[in-house]
This record gives sequence, C-alpha cells and structure tokens, in this order.
Amino acid sequence: MQNGSSPAPSGDAAPRKRTKICVYCGASMGNKPEYIEAARALARVMAANNIALVYGGGTVGLMGEVAKTLVSLSGPDSVHGIIPEALVRYERDPTYRSTAANANGNGNGTGQVEHLPVPEEAVFGRTTIVKDMHTRKRLMAQEVIDGGPGSGFIALSGGYGTVEELFETATWNQLGIHNKGIVLLNINGFYDGLLQWIDKSVEEGFIHGKNKHILVEAKTPEEAIQALRDYKVSEAVFKLSWGSQ
Repeated sequence: MQNGSSPAPSGDAAPRKRTKICVYCGASMGNKPEYIEAARALARVMAANNIALVYGGGTVGLMGEVAKTLVSLSGPDSVHGIIPEALVRYERDPTYRSTAANANGNGNGTGQVEHLPVPEEAVFGRTTIVKDMHTRKRLMAQEVIDGGPGSGFIALSGGYGTVEELFETATWNQLGIHNKGIVLLNINGFYDGLLQWIDKSVEEGFIHGKNKHILVEAKTPEEAIQALRDYKVSEAVFKLSWGSQ
C-alpha cells in the first residue's frame, strides 16, 4: 500500500485504501482567473479529505497548479504525474527541472542513456515517464480503479486533450471497463455546450437515456468530491467481462 493510506484498524483487517482522483485539465491557464482558482481550490479540498492526485505530469497550466498546490499542502506522496517521453519538453516549466534517465535507456537512438527533464518531486510530486499516450492513460485509470472509496475522475477546463481523455474515460464506463465516477467541474459555464450535446444525443437516440449521467456536473470542488462519493453506475452500461477475453 502506498504512503498516505489510513492506519490499519485493530485486528487483521487490511488498511483502508486511499481515495485517488485523476484530474484532466489544460496545460494552459486559460484567460480568466476563475480557472486557476478552481484548480487551486480543488487541490485544497482534496488535501482536506486526504485524497491523492493522479494527473498527466505537466508543470504548466491548470495541471501544474493542481499538482503543486496539493504537494504544498499534503506532500509529494500525494501526487503522481504520468507523462509520455515526447511531451516531457513541452508540458514542463523550465523553472522546475531536475533530470532522470529515460526509462527505455536508449530512447534517443544513440544507444546511450538520455536524461530527460522532470520536475522536482518536492514541488510537483512523483513523476513516471512512459513511452506513449496509451500507456499514460491506462496507468492513470488503473490507479483510480485501484483506489479507495470515492475515487474517480474530474475534468477541469481544458482543450482537445482534456476532452479526449474525458470521453475515453466515459466510454470505458459505458462499456463496463470501470465503474468509477466522472465529474465535470463546470466553471464559468465552460462545459455547458458539452452538456447540451449530451441532451441532444439522448433526444436523438444516440445515447441511452439512463447513460445521460455517466458524466456528472458539479459547480464547486466540494460538489465534485461529493458527486464521486455518491456516484451510481448506470443500469444501461454494458455488462462485459473484459478480463476473460
């Protein structure tokens, strides 16, 4: 069990697993201060509830704000960033750099170890560098799936990458790959258009009505955390056995 788990109760009972939330959000700050404050506020609520963060490993934009705010409150063991090699140089603030050997050893094609810039653990938590986007998303999801009660996914504001990750996670829920909650933290009405699209898709018969709330809306970080705790899997999701194929 990773650091941060609750102490084991008396007797032989296993320690309670720590709640883990994967946050999807932009590598940009956005044009309004409300987005930055929402990222920091989410980190504060997570710290107050002993919740660990899994995220895309960047140090810039909203993702950087969530990570460094939570580390400042709960320590580096509370944050795990997972980032592909190709993005290391683009989703990093050069102010916070140490180096780590490429996990593949010779990823630069020269047969020599390549040292990639990674953020200081004391500022942004632990970082794992992986080979591709698919591995990144799979490992982030697996940490949430293995987390304690209330674990799930929260989407702050972001661009194409944020929405792509969000919808893949929602699709996995619909297919029965996982049963964790997915929450849109809807700041400044950022996700109003997406919610309208869901309504239209239900109306036109492309999304089952009972699957409308695979994505749950919240207006504040507190509401988002509670929504994950209260999340109920739709009766209309596919009951597939993915581990036996």
